[in-house]
Amino acid sequence: MLSPLFNHLLIPFLVAIFLAINMGGSGTAPSFSAAYGASIIRKGLIPGLFGIMVFIGAIVAGKDTATTVGKDILSPELMTFTLVSIILFSVAIALLIANLLGIPQSTSQATVLAVTAPAVYFNTLNTDKLFFEIVPTWFVLPIISFFICLLIGKYIYKPIRKRTYFFKNISKKPYIKALIILMSLYVAFAIGANNVANAAGPIASMTINELGIQDINDNFILIMILATLIVAPSFGIGSSFFGKKLAENTGKEIVLFGSIEAIVISFITASLLLLASTIKGIPTSLVQLNTAAILGIGVAKLGTKNIFKKTSVNKFFIVWILAPVFAFVLSLLLTYLADYYGLL
Repeated sequence: MLSPLFNHLLIPFLVAIFLAINMGGSGTAPSFSAAYGASIIRKGLIPGLFGIMVFIGAIVAGKDTATTVGKDILSPELMTFTLVSIILFSVAIALLIANLLGIPQSTSQATVLAVTAPAVYFNTLNTDKLFFEIVPTWFVLPIISFFICLLIGKYIYKPIRKRTYFFKNISKKPYIKALIILMSLYVAFAIGANNVANAAGPIASMTINELGIQDINDNFILIMILATLIVAPSFGIGSSFFGKKLAENTGKEIVLFGSIEAIVISFITASLLLLASTIKGIPTSLVQLNTAAILGIGVAKLGTKNIFKKTSVNKFFIVWILAPVFAFVLSLLLTYLADYYGLL
């Protein structure tokens, strides 16, 4: 006979695992699309490598972002098993739809809006954190990613390529292939530092509440690490299910880029995400950072008119807007229904 506490914790953890599977599918694209698009790595190797590095990134550098998602948007005392299940389920459904469409989606934005919905409903939203730290980061970092890669592509990469023979057959060099794979692992590490918190943060706050632990601050990190041990491995499972289609859409359909571009894209996007994760603990979108970087390189190579004619780019933008909004609306609706029927 299972204890009531176990029953309370089981459902949210199962939903968190379901969410992590969907996040793993979505996160595969920005981490390995560059290597896959440049034909450096076989698709069969991606899920295992991705899952390992996500796990390491979550354990080593995921604390601050988990704290933001679990405590700094919605009052942690409200993170009951019902509300956490609603939040994670809303995000998971939004990401599942995006994954089925083959569109890499921002797990962080969907999660933040799903957490925001009950915070708005109960009038406990931390507006300073949301509107003065999190939301501005969502707009500023992709712009920075785009212009850094545009400037590198236009003023460094292209002139060097035209004037030297350095790039001739460079993609076949073993050290270049190794460097591209290393950058892909670096991106997966950054995803672990940022995106695992989307599930582990709410789960940690909920577990503390259900166990009746009084001192939240001293115990949050330990509980978060335990939650990460359960959630993070599911990213590799999601990569197996959804990764190939998403990597193809991002890596091959937007722009055909070479080995050096792949290294630049991976390094810039992962570094910006780690910056957001470790300095302010801001949950943000590596998917959008990655795509912005690819567009920057693409504009430098092909021009603005040609790159933005790509239908996949237009489809990306539409889903990026709709998925977080869907997560917010679904979370708000389910919160209202749970409150109406006395489940909270």
